[in-house]
Amino acid sequence: MDIFQAIVLGIIQGIGEFLPISSSAHLIIVPYLFNWSEHSLAFDIALHFGTLIAVLSVFWQDWLNLFKGAYDSAVKRKKSFNGKMFWYIVAATIPGALVGKLFESQIESVLRNSPVIIALALGIMGIAIYLGDKYAERKFKNKEVEYEKLTLKQTFLIGISQAFAVIPGFSRSGTTILTARLMGVSREAAAKFTFLLSVPVIFGATVLKFDEFLKYFSLELIIGVLVSAIVGILSIKFLLKFIKKNDFAIFGIYRIVLALIVLFNVMFIK
Repeated sequence: MDIFQAIVLGIIQGIGEFLPISSSAHLIIVPYLFNWSEHSLAFDIALHFGTLIAVLSVFWQDWLNLFKGAYDSAVKRKKSFNGKMFWYIVAATIPGALVGKLFESQIESVLRNSPVIIALALGIMGIAIYLGDKYAERKFKNKEVEYEKLTLKQTFLIGISQAFAVIPGFSRSGTTILTARLMGVSREAAAKFTFLLSVPVIFGATVLKFDEFLKYFSLELIIGVLVSAIVGILSIKFLLKFIKKNDFAIFGIYRIVLALIVLFNVMFIK
């Protein structure tokens, strides 16, 4: 991999991690379409570390409050929203972490090497996001659940949906946002909880793959991580601003179009 490719993949990760379009699918599809040499899952996770830096840069105050709330709850027996939300996030993280660990080898050997599966996942979730968001808009108009009103049941179900993201193309943010919307959670609350939920998942994956980072450590990897972090910050701010006046339909349409392009390429070109 050269520096140009590392920069491109860093941009893709920075955009795709936070927009509901699947960063993992794009990290596979782009090299596939342009005949770039294959890179490892460890490099993908390194780029995810860049987006971890991004989300902590934007939400550091929220995480500080979450840790303080958890401490007050455990030590001082003082209940607070942040203390409750901290444990909600812990519980919601468990399903995705377990599935990712159990099916790691299958993801690496099968799913990452199947553009058809990735395209189908992109398309199916694209349709689901489009229809689900429209459904939520009609059903829960003027009575949507805001971030401060999220319950343990809602956050845990969102965490379970995150497990589907082990399939490249489904998208972690896509599945969690869709699940939240179907339960009447507002777009802003769904996005914020999704961003906060990404922290323990990405951190855990980074720790588990740390030994492989050392093997692949290079200038290209460092550049990819930095680009991913910078673009990730811009993507978070863009999405939080965008969804104040717009729905998620454009992301669903984009996913469907990309899926058709990949399938066309598989059937008629490669």
